[in-house]
Amino acid sequence: MAVNNPNNRIGILVGGGPAPGINGVINAATIEAYQNNREIIGIYDGFKHLMEGEVVGIPLTPENVSYIHKEGGSILHTARANPTKSPEALRNCVTALLNEGITALVSIGGDDTAYSASRVARFAQETMGITLQSVHVPKTIDNDLPLPEDIPTFGFETARALGAQLVANLKRDALTSQHWFLVLTMGRKAGHLALGIGGSAVATVTLIPEEWSGREIRLQEIVDILATTILLRLLDHKPYGVAVLAEGILENLSHEDLKALDRVERDEHGHIRLAEVNFMDILKKNLERELDRIGVHVRLVKHVLGYELRCAPPCAYDVEYTRTLGEAAIDFLLHDGTNAIITLQHNQIVPIPYDEMIDPDTGRTEVRLVNTESYRYQSSYKFMTRLKPEHAQDISLWERLAKVGNPDQPFYRPVQRTVWLFGRDQPKAILMLLGSETIQDIQLIRYHPGV
Repeated sequence: MAVNNPNNRIGILVGGGPAPGINGVINAATIEAYQNNREIIGIYDGFKHLMEGEVVGIPLTPENVSYIHKEGGSILHTARANPTKSPEALRNCVTALLNEGITALVSIGGDDTAYSASRVARFAQETMGITLQSVHVPKTIDNDLPLPEDIPTFGFETARALGAQLVANLKRDALTSQHWFLVLTMGRKAGHLALGIGGSAVATVTLIPEEWSGREIRLQEIVDILATTILLRLLDHKPYGVAVLAEGILENLSHEDLKALDRVERDEHGHIRLAEVNFMDILKKNLERELDRIGVHVRLVKHVLGYELRCAPPCAYDVEYTRTLGEAAIDFLLHDGTNAIITLQHNQIVPIPYDEMIDPDTGRTEVRLVNTESYRYQSSYKFMTRLKPEHAQDISLWERLAKVGNPDQPFYRPVQRTVWLFGRDQPKAILMLLGSETIQDIQLIRYHPGV
């Protein structure tokens, strides 16, 4: 039976956006703490109340966390409150925890929450001379934390599976109703979720920011890629399809194009509130305008796939994964560990010190991007319907494309936009469609790493 030591409690909180499996971490952490005679306090709403100098929470026991590992969401809620904004907020957090006898803190969240937890622990040690143990369990459905390439972050597999099911439903709707869906998925910095959903649902085309190799993305590039995909489908007498786009494309959109958006709001950590931006409206309008210009008429329907993925009941993989991480976090604290992020690598628990994973200047972890040279990405790319570098040599394809829509308004009139798709080396057939005989003045803008 657990021994209630009011001066040796463990606190656990959740920060950032939800992800499937949070309750699994809480479940296992509670049971492991209880079995080792440590009282554990569930803290509501992340750092929000701690920053105000109080602990708002509930004692956790095996009885009140039973079966929560199967549930989505978080029994402790979550919040994006940022205690690193001021020394006063940091001091309030430490004082509130110590006043409740909490000497160790488990945080569950992304890189912002990890940074907040590390700063609270550091402030306790360096400014107040107090040891506050800290361990972080990383979560994000974006799958972009710097783990080995084959190890997902918890919540990703559930989000991918549910997202793929929903996009497959949209595919069936597109076929039935003979129209196109433009689907925006979460993935602020990386395209793992969009690629996972698009590949699993066999979407017509999937666009991720990594294709641009870190440079700014122009809105017209996206329009051109989608327009050519629609033209290719029309050649097969298919006026329908589903295009999946990662929201990271918006994060990397050029400043010039961002000005065209109605509003760009940011959250407490400085991130653009992508869900609040009217990007899909702008994209749809520009794509419709381009298609109308070349005499192609298809119906476009925009859809944002996001919040419905975050609180889904976790799949079996994520249930097992998160309970392992929760148990490991407590075991790490019990062995006097502190200031580390708990990871599972090659079936072994590997604590990574905060200093090795978090940049102290930016407060961010390194972002794990999709490796566009990997076989997995190349395989997904191969099955997408889109113009590819090898199509530049297919003269018969270009002749057929030139006949789609209004022949007086050929799509590939602007030289620059053809370069976006193919690069500098273009065959004479394309140059003829462009009404040009030279490429000497073309500045290469690499659209795809394979160009």
